Amino acid sequence: MSHAATTRAARAARAAQAALAAVAAAAAAVITGCSASPTQPDLGVSASRSATSPAAAASSTPAVTASTVATPTTPATPQPSAAPSTQPPTLGQLAGVFAQGQGFGQVEPATIFNGGDPTGLVKKITWQSWGSRRAIGSGTAEYVGPNQSVATGKPKPATVVAFHLGMCDGKLMYQAVEWYFPGEGQSFDPTHYENICTGTYVPSS
Repeated sequence: MSHAATTRAARAARAAQAALAAVAAAAAAVITGCSASPTQPDLGVSASRSATSPAAAASSTPAVTASTVATPTTPATPQPSAAPSTQPPTLGQLAGVFAQGQGFGQVEPATIFNGGDPTGLVKKITWQSWGSRRAIGSGTAEYVGPNQSVATGKPKPATVVAFHLGMCDGKLMYQAVEWYFPGEGQSFDPTHYENICTGTYVPSS
């Protein structure tokens, strides 16, 4: 082989070696790139904040049992309280020596009669302040002067007072009544009256 041929052969060998080296380097790069883990984008969600699977959510949710559910209760219906009595008081009641009388047991009676002689009769009574502690009435009664007989009595204007308001035998009533003649100088005396709850005179005669 001539010198020129030898030189060309050497150059061709070196070129072939360089080409093989380049192919080997390229193959190595491809292998390295395939084996490396690709970089994952940072989604900004940590494992602790990631979405919980349905199974995990079911296990973390407390079970709802009958004991944990408040059972609605029906509120008790308020019962109306007993309404205060609006019944007006009566003038006593028919009792004792006044059991045959008139006007007792009534509200604002126009006539009162204790069942005795004419001096125990008051007529045409008009009342004021009925239902108050004392009720005052104006009417006409038989007036008999001192040392005079009942036969000499004359009708005169009389003031009637119903008092001692309270309960008697479970009923509200004026338990006492008395009348007097202001035109004859008389005045109300609360120590002398007819007890129209028990049907007696006070003081007793």
